[in-house]
Amino acid sequence: MPSPDDEPAQAPVFSFDDKPSKTRQKQASHELQDLGEAAVALPDARLDGLGVAETLLDAIRQFKKTKTFEGRRRQMQYIGKLMRRHDVEPIRQAVTDMQLGRAKDSLALHQAERWRAELVADDAAATRWIVAQPETDVQQLRSLVRAARKDAALVPEKRSGRAFRELFQFIKEHPLE
Repeated sequence: MPSPDDEPAQAPVFSFDDKPSKTRQKQASHELQDLGEAAVALPDARLDGLGVAETLLDAIRQFKKTKTFEGRRRQMQYIGKLMRRHDVEPIRQAVTDMQLGRAKDSLALHQAERWRAELVADDAAATRWIVAQPETDVQQLRSLVRAARKDAALVPEKRSGRAFRELFQFIKEHPLE
């Protein structure tokens, strides 16, 4: 008779986590397909610097040369197949960096537009700008703001918009950190 201290032999435990489900496999495949679509949008110079298998790079280059819809569809499927076999982290990182760069550019443009509107609307905005950007050519800034205000005061049919563009370019060339 076994003693109470003896543990009964346990049957081996099988888990369904050993192999991903078919749904998860399809999701992963679709994610790689989307990554492949983003990868073909990368410039060739950026692709060449990645540490990716040459067969995958050749497939991406071939996709860019293919003109027909069906040919591009099949080539994209082939790229997805190759991506399942190779390490795609360098491609994922390059795509993320490119998207982040676009977001930063967009944010900088929005910030420049906001500053332009503030500078035209309020005298105190010029003072805030000069405090934030001490190396700014104050005379040029005030001249551009004055011209933009003068242009804004005209009736819409007589506005040229040139002063607004020049002020915007000045702000873009002197971004705030």
